[in-house]
Amino acid sequence: MRAIPPGELASYAQVAARAGRPGAARAVARALTDAFPWWRVVHSDGTLALGERQAERLRAEGVEVLGTRIVDARTRRALRGGTGDAP
Repeated sequence: MRAIPPGELASYAQVAARAGRPGAARAVARALTDAFPWWRVVHSDGTLALGERQAERLRAEGVEVLGTRIVDARTRRALRGGTGDAP
C-alpha cells in the first residue's frame, strides 16, 4: 500500500494480488491503519469504503470524488485495469 503514489488508487483486490495473496481482499481491509495510505484503497467499482474522511483525503490529492464514488476517469481506468495496473 505504501507504493501507491499520491493521487493514484488501487482496489483491495489489486493490493491483495500484488502482495501475492489473490482473494485476500478482506485481509487487506483489516490491515489498513494510519501507517499506510489507507485512503488510496477503494472498492474495485470505485466506491469508497470509508466515507467522507476518505473522500476528503483523496480530494486533497487531486482525485475527483462525488459522494462516495470516484469520478476521476484516470483513476477509474486503473481500477478497471486489473491487478497488472495496480501501483
